[in-house]
Amino acid sequence: PITPGELLCLGSSLAFSGLFYYLYRKKARAVARIQEAPKLQVDDDLPVLVSAADGRCLPYVALEGIVLPAKAALTSHYHEGLQGVIQKLLLKEHRLIWNSLARTW
Repeated sequence: PITPGELLCLGSSLAFSGLFYYLYRKKARAVARIQEAPKLQVDDDLPVLVSAADGRCLPYVALEGIVLPAKAALTSHYHEGLQGVIQKLLLKEHRLIWNSLARTW
């Protein structure tokens, strides 16, 4: 005899397993798209290629080429001769709305 509590536990376990499998498959598809991304060179043809794409956007692309720093390159303290640059960051602030029920922003 199976009790209602055991059925509840079994049902919730199956529901969570299905949810986590769905999320896993969704992330696996995104990783596969990134790994299959075309490799493009940074040259004079790149702006033409971007302007010809749908919405003027290339979803997943690996760019290869020489990167020049805006001011000075960063040097590593741990590996001599290793240099790097920082990618330009875009910060977007979302508007805060007061939630009077929870009394939070």
